[in-house]
Amino acid sequence: MNRLLSTSLVAAASAALFAGCATPQATYVDPNSNRTLSNVGQINIQDWNMASEAMINSLIEKQVNAGKLKASGPDGKSILAISRIVNSTGAQIDTDMIVKKIRVALLGTGKVVADITAGLGGAEDPLAAEAKREQEFLSTKKVATRPDYTLSGKIIENRAAQGNLRESTYVFQMSLATSDGLAVWEEEKTISKQGKKSAVSW
Repeated sequence: MNRLLSTSLVAAASAALFAGCATPQATYVDPNSNRTLSNVGQINIQDWNMASEAMINSLIEKQVNAGKLKASGPDGKSILAISRIVNSTGAQIDTDMIVKKIRVALLGTGKVVADITAGLGGAEDPLAAEAKREQEFLSTKKVATRPDYTLSGKIIENRAAQGNLRESTYVFQMSLATSDGLAVWEEEKTISKQGKKSAVSW
C-alpha cells in the first residue's frame, strides 16, 4: 500500500471517528413549553415557572391591585427587600430562580421598588449600599433606611416510592411581612412529579 493511499485511509478513519463523537447541534426551546426536559428528582425550569407564576398572580391580585400596600418610597411606591428563602430540599438550588421572577413582576406594576442594599447575606449590590451610606451621611434630607415589606420563603421536598414508581413533591411557600414583622400575605404552591425508577437518578 503506497503512502498516499495509507494517508487517505487514516484521514477518512479520523473523520469518521470525530463525526461519531461529535455532539448533536443544540436547539432552542421555549422555557414555558412542554418541550423542556423534566426530572423527578430535581426542580426543573417548568417547576420554577409554575411556582413563580402562582406567587406573582396571588401577590399582585391580593395586595398590589387591591391597594393594600403601604408606601414610603419614592413617588409613593412600596419598598421591598428580600429576606431568607430557605432551601429544605436535598438539592443545591439557586432560589433566585423564583425570587427574581417575582421581583421583576412586582417592579413591573409600577407600585413597588426593590431595596438591593439590604439582605441577610449582605447587600445584593455592594456599590449601591455604599452609595446609600454616603448619601445618608452627607444629606440632611430624610432617607428611607428600612423597607416597607420583606419577602421570605421556603422550599420543601418530599419523596415517595411504590414499586418502580418514584414521586417527588415540591412545596413552594412565600410570605410578605411589614417592617413591624406582621405577615400580610402568604401563598403556597405544590408541584408533584412521577417517573419510573429507570428514568430517575435516585
